[in-house]
Order: sequence, then C-alpha cells, then structure tokens
Amino acid sequence: MTAVQSVQALQEKFPTAVVSSAEFRGEHTVVLKLENLVPVMTWLRDELTYDLLLDICSIDQMGREPRWEMVYELYSLTGRAHLRIRTAAAEEQEVPTVSHLWPTADWHEREVYDMMGIHFKGHPDLRRILMWEGYPFYPLRKDFPLAGKPSEMPDVAFTGIAPLAGGPFVTSAGASDTIKAEPRGRAESGCDDR
Repeated sequence: MTAVQSVQALQEKFPTAVVSSAEFRGEHTVVLKLENLVPVMTWLRDELTYDLLLDICSIDQMGREPRWEMVYELYSLTGRAHLRIRTAAAEEQEVPTVSHLWPTADWHEREVYDMMGIHFKGHPDLRRILMWEGYPFYPLRKDFPLAGKPSEMPDVAFTGIAPLAGGPFVTSAGASDTIKAEPRGRAESGCDDR
C-alpha cells in the first residue's frame, strides 16, 4: 500500500481522528487528535504494516497553544511507504507512549522528555537519557537561553564559550588518508604554536 492509499484508508477508518492531511514534495503527513494517537498508530502498525518507527521528535511552538507538536516518522518495509504522523499537546498534557508498539520508541521518547520536558503516559522507563539526573532544565525549549544556564557542577557542564580557534585539537582537512585527517592533540600533530 502506498502512502497515498494509507492516508485515504486512515481517513476512512478514523474520520473523526484526522485533523488534516497534506502532501509536500512526495511526503505525506497526517495530523491527528492526541486522544486518537494510540488506536491509529496500532492500526497503522497492525493493518497497514508500518512496521518501522524511524524517529520521534517534538517541536516547541512557544507562544501558541497547544505548545507542543509531536512528529512520528513511520515506514512500511513491505509497502515501501513513508508516512509522517503529527499531533499536538498542551504544555502540561501527557502524550501517550507508543513504546509498546515499536520498541525503538523507548529511547526516542526519553530523548524528547529529556530535551523538552514532555511526559509520556505509560512509558516503562521515563528518565533522562542525555542530561544527568537532577538537571532542572530542558535545553531544547525555546525559552532556554542560547548561552545556557549557570551550573553548580562546573566539571560536568559549562556555559562559557567553547574554544574553536586555537583549541586543543587540530585536523588535517586535505590529508591523503583518513588516519592523517583524524583530529589529534596539538602536541601530537607537530604544530603546537601556543
């Protein structure tokens, strides 16, 4: 079944769940109501064989309600079709987990929680995956300052400007092979000009 046929079948099966659908440059997107996410995703996996969850990400629509938008990238290996599912959630609203449908959702949802602070109802192990436990902020929110926030743990993270020019590593972009092009310490490279 192609993505176009999948969108048509989805609109026929769940007419009240679909908010809108669109096609852009050959990619098909269906926007769903949040309360219908799990039944629709279950049907897509079981009936239309969207057996691969490629990615889950979130968008911060700060200043608009609902603030969060969840984006799910699905692929059918048998139908060779790609389908994007989007749904919106209010700032304090929980999004139902799909980790029981696709095991790969486990880490994707943990990353969304860690970076945006979106909670997933029914997730088996919702804890930070990139930031340390106890970190009180969500770095990918639009209200998080670009310069970072002061940390009481300077050995773990810093908010100063990372050194680029004159930093501790050098590379050889025009090197004859990949081993010589690898980043290495200045002292190892023979160009220690400090």
